[in-house]
This record gives sequence, structure tokens and C-alpha cells, in this order.
Amino acid sequence: MEDAKKYSNIDFYGLLELDQTATEAEVRKAYRRKALQCHPDKNPDNPRAAELFHELSKALEILTDKAARNAYDKVLSAKKAAEIRNRQLDSKRQKLKADLEKREKEASTRGQFFSPAKTAEETLRDEIERLRKEGSKLLEEEQELMRNQIREELLRKETSFDSSKHRIKIKWKAGKTDPDNGNYNEDSLRKYLQKYGEIVALVLSSKKNGSALVEFKTAEAAEMAVTYEKGNLANPLTLEWVSNPPSRIRNVLSYNTTVTDSDFESLVLRQMRQAEERKRLIEQMMNEDKKDSNEMK
Repeated sequence: MEDAKKYSNIDFYGLLELDQTATEAEVRKAYRRKALQCHPDKNPDNPRAAELFHELSKALEILTDKAARNAYDKVLSAKKAAEIRNRQLDSKRQKLKADLEKREKEASTRGQFFSPAKTAEETLRDEIERLRKEGSKLLEEEQELMRNQIREELLRKETSFDSSKHRIKIKWKAGKTDPDNGNYNEDSLRKYLQKYGEIVALVLSSKKNGSALVEFKTAEAAEMAVTYEKGNLANPLTLEWVSNPPSRIRNVLSYNTTVTDSDFESLVLRQMRQAEERKRLIEQMMNEDKKDSNEMK
């Protein structure tokens, strides 16, 4: 059973930065904003993040359930009233009050009084327990939306591709004084390379023949060009990374997150199908390139 006293000491309205008169829609909106900020997956170095996220989830659960919110509001009002009274009492009266409350509590445990009606905190405890048993459909919906949003953010972050950091060096045989540069120029290189995807930059070396640099817009295009492209087989191309090759979707799947690997299943399968289709098209284009080369001989 969850500790109602713990939650009665948390100002859920303050936590969500809302007034006590906030509507359910305002509560949900505030929850999304705050929960996204402190989600443990986005704050792996903050040990407080998980606890704060749990408190925000409890705030949403309680403040969007009519009975639970009513019980919580009563506890909150009682505490505020008590704080006002305590500020008005001098130290002597505070001691008398504390002694009276202690005697009443002791007498109650000895059965000298009839069982009193439920206190506000007891009512809140019962409502929290009810919510725990029933499960909050609204909370589940909000957390599913959040998982989707965080998944997309992580995916965008992990799959971002900086072409300038993943340049590819192209080499082929060409004599120092060969005016045809081994029968390769910018147009012919683009013809071989553009089938893999959009080219960001293609620069032939001005210092020596048989060398060029290329940047692709996507990691997928760059990886497939390095893997498959051979150019004119009479004078084949060699493509290799200038630095380390990019790492893409595998980073997202291995990310230590409450967003599980299964959340990415449909995305990965779709990308695999697209990759297979692209490979098939590339093989077809390469066969056409070979045919054109043979005809030119």
C-alpha cells in the first residue's frame, strides 16, 4: 500500500506549477511539459529524476481523478489551515495543543473513544489505494504518448548524420600526366555514386590524379557506396572512410532506456525492407553500368 502521508506532504499543484482551480486539461498539459523535462531517459546523470518523474505521474493520477482529487484537496486545505493556526499560537499554547493531541491519541488507542470518522489523510490513503488497484487509464495513455515522443527524439538524435565527419576517399589508377585522369571526372563519378543517395559534396583532387572526396547526405547512402561501388571495372574505384564509419540505428537500440527495443521493431523492419529494395535497385543499376562500359570498349 502506498504511503498517503508521503503524498499528502507533496504540493502537486506547485509541482505542476498550477493553481488549485486548474482544469483536467491544464493538469495534463502541465504534466507533459514537466515530465518530458525530467524523464529519467533524458536525465541519466540525475539520481533525483526517477523520483521526480514518479511524483509527477502520481500528481497526474490523483488530480485527474475526481474522488482522489477531492480527498487530496481536503488534506491540502486542512494542512494550510493548521499552518495558519500554528502561526497564530504562541509557544506556550503550541505546547498545550501538542499535549492535548498526544493524550487524545493515546486514549484512542486504548479504546476510550468510539472509532472516529475517517480523517482526510485516511480518505486520501484509501483513494490512492483504489487508484493503484484500478490502474489509471489516463496515466497509461499519457505515458505512452511520452514514450513515443522520447523515442522520436532519441531516434532523431542518434540517427543525425554529419556528412563532414564521415567523408569518403575515392581512389583509382591514373598516371601523373594522364589528361583523362584514368577516364574519371566529376560527371562520371556522380553517375556511379548518385544512385546511392543525395551527394552533398564531390571534390576531385587538384594535386594528383586518381583521387577524390565525397560526402553523402545520409549514413545509409554513404555505407552502401563504400560497400558496393566499384565504378568502371576496367579501372575500378576503391572507396574507404577518411575517419571512422558512422554508427546509426544500433545506437538507438542499445540505448539504456525505459523505452524498450520492441518499441523500435516496426521502424527497424521498415528500414530493413527499404534497405533491401535499395540494394536490389543498386544491383540493377550496377549491371547497367557494366553493360555501358562493355559497349564503350
